[in-house]
Amino acid sequence: MIVKKATFAGGCFWCMEPPFEKISGVIRVRVGYTGGYVNNPSYEDVSSGKTGHFEAVEITYDPSAVDYSTLLEVFWRNIDPTDCDGQFADRGQQYRTAIFYHDEKQRRKAEKSKKQLQETRKFSGEIATKILPAQEFYPAEEYHQKYATKNPQQYHMYLMLSGRKRFLKEKWK
Repeated sequence: MIVKKATFAGGCFWCMEPPFEKISGVIRVRVGYTGGYVNNPSYEDVSSGKTGHFEAVEITYDPSAVDYSTLLEVFWRNIDPTDCDGQFADRGQQYRTAIFYHDEKQRRKAEKSKKQLQETRKFSGEIATKILPAQEFYPAEEYHQKYATKNPQQYHMYLMLSGRKRFLKEKWK
């Protein structure tokens, strides 16, 4: 089986892991850090806002079972793409949104999906999500992996209190 990678930054990585784990054809979802200029950053390093990293998810998937376009759709439906300073209650560069493409085909599909989303006028502002070449992905500490599964009550409280759940429900019904 041939597998591929997809990398998305959608604010708090805890909230981006569960939507992708549900997709048939997704083999693994890891949370971590990418897009910065410090090797092997820790959560504390990234949280300081001084490393340039995004909190992100790295998805390993079987392209014969799930298309990259499907992954893009799941990504868009789980963020506020117009917010250039973070996501919901989380502010700072580590919470910005981005699609990190791994090859030219992913770049083209990402650009096309961004343009299509803008043309729907579902969002009143410009789509601020960056489309960037993939960089080194550093897995986050183990206690961040599968956070929603390990800590369901804390995760659901965060999802509600951050404003993410309400926003997504209102936008996507």
